[in-house]
Amino acid sequence: MNKTTDLVHEMGFDDDEIARCLDRKDLLSIELEFTKKCNLRCIYCYSNAGEPLENELSLEEIKSVILQAKEMGIKKVILLGGGEPLMYRGLTEVVNFIHSLGLQQILFTNGTLMTGDMARFLLEKRVSVIIKSNSLKPEVQDLLAGVDGIYKNIKRGLGFLTGAGYPETYTMLGIQTVICRQNIGELPSMWTWAREKGIIPYFEMLTKQGRARGNRTLDVTMSEVRSVFERIERIDKERFGITWKSRPTIVSFSCKRHLYSCLVNSQGYVQPCTGVDIAIGNIRETSLKGILENSPIISDLRNIYDRIEGACKNCEHNCDCYGCRGNAYQITGNYLASDPTCWRLGTGKAGVV
Repeated sequence: MNKTTDLVHEMGFDDDEIARCLDRKDLLSIELEFTKKCNLRCIYCYSNAGEPLENELSLEEIKSVILQAKEMGIKKVILLGGGEPLMYRGLTEVVNFIHSLGLQQILFTNGTLMTGDMARFLLEKRVSVIIKSNSLKPEVQDLLAGVDGIYKNIKRGLGFLTGAGYPETYTMLGIQTVICRQNIGELPSMWTWAREKGIIPYFEMLTKQGRARGNRTLDVTMSEVRSVFERIERIDKERFGITWKSRPTIVSFSCKRHLYSCLVNSQGYVQPCTGVDIAIGNIRETSLKGILENSPIISDLRNIYDRIEGACKNCEHNCDCYGCRGNAYQITGNYLASDPTCWRLGTGKAGVV
């Protein structure tokens, strides 16, 4: 495994770290939403982002969540935004606060509001940045973003980041790409383009929630998803010397976030992840530690390899993969169910039973 693969895994942790976290019932990372406000209207958006919600967390409440998570052992803070984090007025103060605590940061942004000053600031604070980029074709990118002219703004944002010095030793630059009907044909070329530029490609299957729910124009078949995963697997092995085994739901590695992470949304509700959008408590009423320690849902997910149901339980990859809990929950209503979008378990359309 080379350095490029290690950088992909900056989103996760090694098995020893995860095991120690499970023993302590602590956290290794936390995902934070700031606001649902967004300048785009992506047709696949999991959170229906657009307008801010009432009673969103204050800056001081966000800092309190971060401090509580640090006391539970976190090493990384994932800044999701909920909507677009660069629209959140307190972003620089949050970044400065996290940096002062010595924690790693990964920022997900659509990139359209990036400036040279912001890019230099983020680099100085060692914030890794992942741009939401779904196509290298302007018409496809704009269609998926729900706003005309967005492709050129994303390209400009990437230019500001590379101009500031991204990527470098301590700060990765990545692109987050959803796999859908509109872009599936160009994914191998997008992957190659990213690898050649030192950009970490983070390609993932859609969860059927938010605006993606019921939007059949996004659907691709399981066989199509399998084919593109396997083609990219060959590209990595043959062109870049990176070896991994194809399996849903993220190209090149497995999501294990439920073993060591959680999400706090913009109104203070704690959820297992973006896909398992079940509120298990609110940090305005109970401490983060108290919420997690007393949640049977978190207990189930921390023990997912034992408690998962159906075909996933006996899969040959069940020691390193548990499918997408988000799609299991969104499609079946059961977060412990086998992942219906996994091509190893059935046939049909990815994300559709």
